[in-house]
Amino acid sequence: MDGRQPETIRDLSRLFRPRSIVVFGGWWAENVIAQCRKSGFDGNIWPVHPTRTSISDVPCFDSLAALPGVPDAAFLGINRHAVIDIARDLADMGCGGGVCFASGFAETGDDDLQAALVEAAGNMPLLGPNCYGFLNYLDGAMLWPDQHGGQPVDSGIAIISQSSNIAINISMQARGLPVAYIACVGNQAQTTLSDMARTLLADERVTAAGIYVEGFIDPADFAAMASEAAARGKSIVAIKSGKTEASAQAASSHTAALAGSAAASAAFLAQCGVIEANGPEDMLETLKILHCHGRIDGARLSAMCCSGGEAGLIADLAATPGIGDTGAMGRALSWPDIPASHATDLSAVLGPLVTIANPLDYHTFIWGDEDKMMQTFAAMMGDWVDMSVLVIDFPRADRCSDAAWMPAVAAMRRAGEMTGTRTAMLGTLAEGISDAWAGQLMDQGIVPLCGFEHGLRAISLAARPVPNAGWTPMPAHPAPLNRQLVDEADAKTMLSAAGIAVPAGRKARDSSDLATAAAGLQTPLVLKGLGHAHKSEAGLVRLSLMPDELADAAASMTAASGFLVEEMASPPVAEMLIGVQRDPVYGATLTIGAGGTAAELLRDVVTLVLPVDAGQIRAAIDRLTLAPLLHGYRGRPASDIDAAVDVAVRLTGILDEIPDSGPAIDEIEINPLMLGQAGATAVDAVIWMRDTARDEPGQDKAGP
Repeated sequence: MDGRQPETIRDLSRLFRPRSIVVFGGWWAENVIAQCRKSGFDGNIWPVHPTRTSISDVPCFDSLAALPGVPDAAFLGINRHAVIDIARDLADMGCGGGVCFASGFAETGDDDLQAALVEAAGNMPLLGPNCYGFLNYLDGAMLWPDQHGGQPVDSGIAIISQSSNIAINISMQARGLPVAYIACVGNQAQTTLSDMARTLLADERVTAAGIYVEGFIDPADFAAMASEAAARGKSIVAIKSGKTEASAQAASSHTAALAGSAAASAAFLAQCGVIEANGPEDMLETLKILHCHGRIDGARLSAMCCSGGEAGLIADLAATPGIGDTGAMGRALSWPDIPASHATDLSAVLGPLVTIANPLDYHTFIWGDEDKMMQTFAAMMGDWVDMSVLVIDFPRADRCSDAAWMPAVAAMRRAGEMTGTRTAMLGTLAEGISDAWAGQLMDQGIVPLCGFEHGLRAISLAARPVPNAGWTPMPAHPAPLNRQLVDEADAKTMLSAAGIAVPAGRKARDSSDLATAAAGLQTPLVLKGLGHAHKSEAGLVRLSLMPDELADAAASMTAASGFLVEEMASPPVAEMLIGVQRDPVYGATLTIGAGGTAAELLRDVVTLVLPVDAGQIRAAIDRLTLAPLLHGYRGRPASDIDAAVDVAVRLTGILDEIPDSGPAIDEIEINPLMLGQAGATAVDAVIWMRDTARDEPGQDKAGP
């Protein structure tokens, strides 16, 4: 599936940017009216109530038929049964869309009532049910029954959330981030998070989006939406919750255990071009960068500090994994050397007592001298960095004066404008840059980053490269109700047919066939008992055997349902794990990592969502901790990485198609794949088959 066709995508613009709003209900309706008034909404507000003459001093209409026009948006703050008929009447009259605030639908098990609501709404866009609504800070339309912390803006980012509380909390942020929209999705019975993000990102006043997502209704449509946003030059930052739930098949293979829901969802977001943040603070700080500067071309930084302590701390934190080096989630921050001509300029301004380095401790000799500060900051900027950061914490406004900080701000603005360099001010603490100061800095094109750790991590995340547009995952199929293990002998026959090298070997039904199976094989030999996914753990593997030792070895393998006799592979340069498996949400995944019996202990893996090409597979291999060993570490021979890439490509090709019925491959794992200086051999293989004819049709694909 390549995303929904244009004719099936609902236009939500009337709903999100209404000129007329109809509200139903009592207390909840009063709150919506109060929030619209507070925001300065200058359109029509029409309360409908069968018995009241007014709500919040706004005259009521006793029915929809009495309205003076067709509403653009409706807030349904009435009980879950009454909302069905109202939704139908609104749809019939051509309303632009509605928010169903009522709960008690599918989230509590009443699927039939939710289906009735969707049927009643027809083609009218409907948010929810069980939906808090939305806040439009651009136009003042607030279909929102509660307090919020935002304020009017001319442009800003959009927040779309599956959690109303998360949305409310974000509205209270005091970090200077301009928020254009906040919208909740509720049950997504009809209108999905992707629908909402698609509409809000199409608004030219929206610069980027942050989403809080618990599960994907349609991953292919989400990928299409993200691609459309990227084509507009707009980025998305996501928090994906529910990643720690163990996979239902985690015990079936190392691949399944290592490529759980967290790895698959992270890979999916990355391949959609979506920046993944671990929490709200990282998301908000990253969105500030995106709002001001968009994606950063790289992660080369310069920093100016007025103390050695700040310079040392920022350098240390920037090199800390998970802060300035967020791994696959972002780019590692770096501190390029100051060009010689710039260093000369710095020495001329700062004098002989200041050591010229990046990060720079410029001391306080020039503090308060705007021109000298501007010259210093400008010398730390230019095309040799991707962003220049001034470390600064402002005094508390309730106890201190910030007058002496004004020259530093003016100098930073002037230096950024003169050099064309992206600029940021970074507080050591979140409290170091107040909401008031953060807003002023944003207005001047300077990103206020609140706190060393979250600020540095945001720079790393914002520097993540954008993948090629148009990627979409393979079609997802329900998790199989039945899986069958292919014995290793037959599994290796399948791999060999796909062009993957395996050791020479033969299958034996029982111990009496071992001598025949071993005939013609070069010693030493390996004996494996068949019928078990984890042969080593079950004691079903014996190495370095001679033919006359096979029978005794087989006698100890009481759990075996047959045997495989193989030639023993030569010692490898490195061992890898490569596995592919179908995923009921994201289609299929490829997992690459350090192999052998310690694969789960080391957990040195990268997961990708298919389809991927050879270049992406090679890049994934290079992200492994194992990578230096593969390339030849400290004089060791380099392994044939091209052979490993080829094996991975061949495995992904096997999963390209799944039949409508009958057996199909569900999972393949090679562990270990032994890499030599030339070539790669699949020494162990596990293949699971699914019977598609017996899978339950229509199983829910919404992911964890």
